Amino acid sequence: MRRRGELATNLEAVKARIKNPEVTLIVVTKTYPVSDVQILHELGVRDFGENRNEEGLEKSAAVEGRWHYQGEIQSRKLRDIGAWADVVHSLDNASHISKLANVASKSLDIFLQLSLDGDPARGGAVESELPALADIALASANLHLAGLMCVPPVAADPRTAFTEIAAIHQRFISKYPEAKSLSAGMSGDFEIAIDCGATHIRVGSSILGSRTVR
Repeated sequence: MRRRGELATNLEAVKARIKNPEVTLIVVTKTYPVSDVQILHELGVRDFGENRNEEGLEKSAAVEGRWHYQGEIQSRKLRDIGAWADVVHSLDNASHISKLANVASKSLDIFLQLSLDGDPARGGAVESELPALADIALASANLHLAGLMCVPPVAADPRTAFTEIAAIHQRFISKYPEAKSLSAGMSGDFEIAIDCGATHIRVGSSILGSRTVR
C-alpha cells in the first residue's frame, strides 16, 4: 500500500503540471517491476513506455495498455517489438522501417526520431533525411506515420532546442499532414516541451522515483 500511495501522489503531481489536456502522458517503466506497472494501471494509466525489448515483452503480457517502444532499435529484435508494442518512437533507419513493415504482426503507429546535431551515438535522422524515411513508412500497409520524436542534446538549452524541434515538425507536417504528433519532453523538461508543441511526453523518474542503473 505504501508504494501505491507513492505512485498515486507522484502521478497526480505530474498530471497537475500538464496544462494541456490533449497531451498524452507515457509513463516510462524501464527497470521497474511489473508490480509497479499493475499499480499504475489501477490508477488509470494506459500508455506505458519501454526502452528494452525484453522488459516490454514481459510487462505487456502482464498488463494491458498501449505500449510504446522508445529504445535503440536492433534489427534482430524488430519482430518481437512489432508483436508487443503498439507504438515505436525511435525509428531513424530506412532498413529498420522496411523490416518492421514486413515483420509486424499488426498495425503500428511510428515516430521518426529526429536528431538536432547529427550525433550518431545518440541516434536520430537529421531533418533532410526525414522525407525519405517517411515515404518508406507511407508505402507500408501496416505502419502509420504518427509524427516525430526527439531528445535534445544534453548540453542544449531546453527552450531553444524544443523551439527548433517544433519548427522542424511544422515543416514536416507541411509535407506529411497526417504526422501531427510530436513526442518530446521527459521528466526534467516536459513542461517546456509542451509549451513548444509536444503532443506526447515520456515521463519516468518523476512518477516512479530515481532509477537504479543496470
